[in-house]
Amino acid sequence: MESRHKVLIVDDDPAVLELYRELLAQLPSHPEIFTTTSGARALSMLKSEPFRLLLCDLKMPKMDGLQVLSIVRRQFPELRTVVMTAVHSEDFRARAYALGVDLFWLKPDTQQNMEMFLQCIESLLGRDEEGGFRGVQSKSLMDLIQMECLSQSSTVLRITRGALTGRIWILSGELIDAETDGACGESAFRRILEWKSGTFENLPTEPGRERTINKPANALLLEAAQAMDEIAAPASQNPEDVEQADHRKTVWRLASLTRAGASFVVSLPGGPESKPEGWGTEATQELGLWMQQALESAQKLSRDLQAGSIGHLEGRSLDHRIVLLPQEERTYLVGWPADASAPQLSEPSKQLVASWDS
Repeated sequence: MESRHKVLIVDDDPAVLELYRELLAQLPSHPEIFTTTSGARALSMLKSEPFRLLLCDLKMPKMDGLQVLSIVRRQFPELRTVVMTAVHSEDFRARAYALGVDLFWLKPDTQQNMEMFLQCIESLLGRDEEGGFRGVQSKSLMDLIQMECLSQSSTVLRITRGALTGRIWILSGELIDAETDGACGESAFRRILEWKSGTFENLPTEPGRERTINKPANALLLEAAQAMDEIAAPASQNPEDVEQADHRKTVWRLASLTRAGASFVVSLPGGPESKPEGWGTEATQELGLWMQQALESAQKLSRDLQAGSIGHLEGRSLDHRIVLLPQEERTYLVGWPADASAPQLSEPSKQLVASWDS
């Protein structure tokens, strides 16, 4: 007898979990359905036994769906993933696909949509491994540039919008130049990103192109996304607008992690009552406490030795190489894989967090 596929559903609403448990139990393949209301608990369950499919809500307290998907993508690359959300945003849809999900689905509100959703789930459960790329079903221009940089590509993107034409040069995953309508460099790049629609094509790379853009691509993309949010939203944003902007910033930060090859970042603001924030890790609170203790010990030692201020601390654990970076207003902890190739990780760590809160 064939073993049944295991499906894990993550949503902070117990009523939603029960509804989807009942619906998916009716699928022809009769999968085993597991549920949890916590992202951290979901990751623990995924480590304990093999699952075929993960269905994850986006907006959850403590560890949201984007955090879960970022960790899953790294730790369980073969796991098929589906985002279920009530957020009606093409922007979020494109960014979820950029994180590598198989399907982004607005929570069905009609019987016809529900039937289509179940057909998609059954297809994912039964589909054998296929070639090709995942996560390219929907792309905005920002996502296209991000994916080219993440894949370390060398290409020239020609973007056309009516009578307007722009070009963006990417060399080995680095954004080096852009031009359109008499502008070049960063100003041209920002102008092109403002276009709401158009077409694009990949042209052969130009290795000899002079570099006019030196800022990392993820920093420019984050700045552009923030600028678009400010233009699109009134000065007095309602809570939902603010929440969506925060969600978008989280996506860019997770993309920065992926591009740099780091495992996680934890940010700890100054002050005795400060609470840590983490990306790419499920142990944010524990790491935040360790950061406080390690920094206090290092600062005491530095005072005793009259060695001056601390630039950074590097160390190792069983699974990671870590870099502690004290800044003026907050402290960062960057975790890297234990086999990271760079002999010293302080500089790439500083580059990674340079635009974190810009």
